[in-house]
Amino acid sequence: MQKDLITKLHRTFEDSVHNEDGVEFWYARDLQRLLDYTQWRNFELVIEKAKTACKNSNNEVSDHFADVSKVIEAGKGALHEVSDYRLTRYACYLIAQNGDSRKTEIAFAQTYFAIQTRKQEILEKRFEEAERISARERLTESEKLLAGIAFERGVDGEGFARIKSRGDQVLFGGNTTSQMKQRLKIPEKRALADFLPEVTISAKQLANAISSHNINDKNLKGEASISTEHQASNREVRGALTRAGIYPEKLPAAEDLKKVASRLKAEQKQLPKHSKKLKKG
Repeated sequence: MQKDLITKLHRTFEDSVHNEDGVEFWYARDLQRLLDYTQWRNFELVIEKAKTACKNSNNEVSDHFADVSKVIEAGKGALHEVSDYRLTRYACYLIAQNGDSRKTEIAFAQTYFAIQTRKQEILEKRFEEAERISARERLTESEKLLAGIAFERGVDGEGFARIKSRGDQVLFGGNTTSQMKQRLKIPEKRALADFLPEVTISAKQLANAISSHNINDKNLKGEASISTEHQASNREVRGALTRAGIYPEKLPAAEDLKKVASRLKAEQKQLPKHSKKLKKG
């Protein structure tokens, strides 16, 4: 996500927070707009899922979701009373976790509400880390899909490993997977992708997606033809990167994704402990 978009989203989320007796909260109707939900009834379904998650986490739902009502203008000056909720940071986080992750606003909110700070630079770093984890998950899924297609077309496990390695060699300018591990000082038993920056992870995922499409479209069979196609896909993706001045083999190693995921998970577990509860009555 571009930095200016993060700045814009950060400002809108900050502008929507309310504070009463030291307790910060958001109105669900405001959050609906922030998370790009057009219909209230659809957003209420997400809220109900979030309530269930709250209960399953052994938290009192009423501490984080408070029923309220507000009067809005319904057109031609008529006033109409609608239901609403006051939501703690934890409630908002649960709603974001149960929302449509394809929405940029949802992806941002998942990080925003998990971080116990209002500093944008920290939020930006955590969002980048969450995006990298998400990219790694998409890469894993694309590899599973490609492996399944290859298996159906006569390629065994060892053959698929060779196909992946040859694809990597093209993407990394002649460097094999093993050579890239040595170059980036990655333990032999760890996956190369766990130490790659997001742009390279996404590049590998895109190459896999192109290969999967073309293998099916061209009805390719056997290791040789599938390997040739996968190398061509990686060549196309590398071309796009190098035209943008990005050379995957020259990028430094990124932090171990297992450590990143562990840190983000720990932060999320702390959220209900630090999220202040709504006042009763």
